[in-house]
Amino acid sequence: MITRLRRSLPFFLFWTSAFLIPALAQEAVRRPEGDVFVDKEGVLRWQKSKKEVALFGVNYTTPFAHAYRAHQRVGVAHEQAIRQDVYHLSRLGLDAFRVHVWDVEITDTLGNLQENEHLQLLDFLVAELKQRGIKIILTPIAYWNNGYPEPDTGTGFSSIYSKAQAYTNPRAILAQERYLTQFLNHRNPYTKLLNREDPDIIAYEVCNEPKYSKPEAPVTAFANRMAQAIRATGCRKPVFYNIAESPDVYDAILNANVDGVTFQWYPQGLVSGHALRGNFLPYVDQYLIPFRTDKRFISKAKMVYEFESADIIQPIMYPFMARSFREAGFQWATQFAYDPMAIAFANTEYQTHYLNLAYTPAKAMSMLIASKVFHRVGRGQSFPSYPADSVFDAFRVSYRQQLSEMNTPEEFYYTSSTTTQPKKAASLRHVAGVGSSPLVSYGGTGAYFLDRLAAGVWRLEVMPDAVPIRDPFEKASLSKTVTQILWNNQPLQITLAELGGNFSLRGLNEGNTTQTQAANGRTTVRPGVYLLAAGGKSTSRYTAQSSFNQIKLGEFAAPAPTKIAPQALHTPMAQVSAGKPVRITARITGAEPQDSVFLVAQHYYGRTLVLPMTTTSYATVDATVPAELAYPGLLRYWIVLRKGQQALTFPGGFTGQPRDWDYYHTENYAVPIVAAGAPLPLFTAAQDKDQVEARGLASTNWTDYVTTPAGELALRMVVGQPQSGQPKPAAPAGPSAALRAYFGHKLAGRATDLASFKEVMVKGRANQPATAVKVVLQTKDAAAYSATVQLGAEVQEVRIPLTSFRPDALLLLPRPYPGFLPLTYQFAPQTALKLTDAEVLQVVVEGTAPATGQLHVDIESVSLR
Repeated sequence: MITRLRRSLPFFLFWTSAFLIPALAQEAVRRPEGDVFVDKEGVLRWQKSKKEVALFGVNYTTPFAHAYRAHQRVGVAHEQAIRQDVYHLSRLGLDAFRVHVWDVEITDTLGNLQENEHLQLLDFLVAELKQRGIKIILTPIAYWNNGYPEPDTGTGFSSIYSKAQAYTNPRAILAQERYLTQFLNHRNPYTKLLNREDPDIIAYEVCNEPKYSKPEAPVTAFANRMAQAIRATGCRKPVFYNIAESPDVYDAILNANVDGVTFQWYPQGLVSGHALRGNFLPYVDQYLIPFRTDKRFISKAKMVYEFESADIIQPIMYPFMARSFREAGFQWATQFAYDPMAIAFANTEYQTHYLNLAYTPAKAMSMLIASKVFHRVGRGQSFPSYPADSVFDAFRVSYRQQLSEMNTPEEFYYTSSTTTQPKKAASLRHVAGVGSSPLVSYGGTGAYFLDRLAAGVWRLEVMPDAVPIRDPFEKASLSKTVTQILWNNQPLQITLAELGGNFSLRGLNEGNTTQTQAANGRTTVRPGVYLLAAGGKSTSRYTAQSSFNQIKLGEFAAPAPTKIAPQALHTPMAQVSAGKPVRITARITGAEPQDSVFLVAQHYYGRTLVLPMTTTSYATVDATVPAELAYPGLLRYWIVLRKGQQALTFPGGFTGQPRDWDYYHTENYAVPIVAAGAPLPLFTAAQDKDQVEARGLASTNWTDYVTTPAGELALRMVVGQPQSGQPKPAAPAGPSAALRAYFGHKLAGRATDLASFKEVMVKGRANQPATAVKVVLQTKDAAAYSATVQLGAEVQEVRIPLTSFRPDALLLLPRPYPGFLPLTYQFAPQTALKLTDAEVLQVVVEGTAPATGQLHVDIESVSLR
């Protein structure tokens, strides 16, 4: 991750009798080649076949830092965790692994390699990855300590030298040379190979995110010295070097004697503290490198060492990112970072990232699809701009449907329920997804995999149900579960002609004794692995130990059911229209088929109704409050889960019911019921401050919250003076600071009133007269429409007719990283703004600071009138 973010419940492992590393497949899957080289055109190629390399995967950090400590705290053996996670990486079709080694945990201050448990676990991880055919690039030097998000405890050379000292202090340079020499000559006790000679470790990236400044000559000299330290061991593998972290000195790296250069991509920044909502596909439409035409750059191989759609749970970003990487010429890309299953329940390993097959099944499935994109799309292949590129090759990505798909005659994958017909169902060999499709109707929320073993014989793997119960991107703790795992019997219907409607099911994983037969393609399954066979097919040759591709048929790893009380996840609407029925939807876990769920709705102290809630899909319930209770005022309500004679009431999960005489809890859900002409707030500083993105777009600009003279809270955007020695930007300076607020959910309760809104009202002030502020409305298709208002010293309400909004470039906020990437995206919509399609508000300050002091813009609220 980028330098600004320092690497920041026991469960049972359900593993099969095939507990050891599986042998290679007998089913004729050829392992990838070993060693690679970089040709004169900067293309990474396999030594034997001379074919181009294309590898896609993840970073994963269980041997080190917080992940290492967290496994100890939850009581899970590190080796066991590594086995299960590497198995899942293999199931997702990933074939690349990278990690920045925490040198601070395996060295002393002189750079001597320390034989300890961290190094042993890295060796074990390498051995496991090799057995799954996953290729490896190691970054030996991480350049920081091991604490995040806790205090530091590392004692190696990176604990005493800063990044700036690392390339300027002679003792630091010697320590790094000594360490590189010893690390590459380290013999892995599991593989019996030296690191420098292992054919599956295909290259080395010298160091992770170094921080350099001019002059450039010392940077080039240091890079050359580190590359030489690697080559002096006899290592002939390509040497990569980071160029994106310090782009101001890119010449220094292009002049260095290295074989490749490395980049990262965090297209909407990091650590927003909450889930980002809205259409972010334009943020990942292209990866534009400013020096991409430089001959020195062209002659070097290109690698993405880290990427992530941080703070986004949507299963649509990774396929677009993979395609953009290939368009930019990258041959390696590894996401940061795959969450170990043992601690993914809490997402404590870097709260801004969240990816795990068991806990984020749809996002994980999008990673599988992204890997397919990376391998199918040609290096340098070009595409039209979004939204014209939403369908490409065998892939489809839809923000509105929250769906990524791959559809070929042999493979069919999807991240959520789809109506897409497979291209050629009769020739399919692999199906995987979340939700339902024309081939598979499934009642659970976990991922599943169907793999053809032979004509009429398939392997089915079903993961447990995963139910989000909290925002996973909020402040994290091992004491706070963000996703609940449940093992349920779920209905399943498979429509594959060669299986027929009466296929048999036989459990394969350890403890799975299922022996049953489907009726009309329908059956019920629990998490596990099953052998499916058409009527009359003999399956005696298939056992749990049989090899298929790079797994054993009976392998299975999944977290145990989460041992917590029933949970409810529900956010009340911002407003609802008076005189209209009010539909209330919630996510409830822990409700068994014999239980019941009720909505207790009350017009504050007025009439109370008890309404049954209906299950619409697994763990999702809803009820409709009739229009007669929806007169202007405040509707407050509770959700009651009744289990026999016991009742639990939400919010809070308290015992009892709101109408009990001794139910004393004051918590409730509430929604204002407003008349048709009432304003609809899109942003209110006092209420929305924790769910919006407000940023300065330069180091001298920032945002804060202040009170106005009337005592109201307002967002303050500050434009400061340039730093010493920097020229003052000429007007117009471009975006200086901005607010981004998602409001799509706020429109839901006022849908019938949207046609009556005629204007946007901005309430705010500025400390300079006639300060121009741009107001932007972004649609679900990422089209931007803007209008400009002027604010003065007094708090005022400025009205903007909706007819005044015109197409404009979209500001990419939060700002993409690295900083050389474009800050705006231009999409020219062909139609006028439709309020029903709008879902994101931006307020953008484009001014410069006055001759002395700062420019302040305070925004108290923005609403529809």
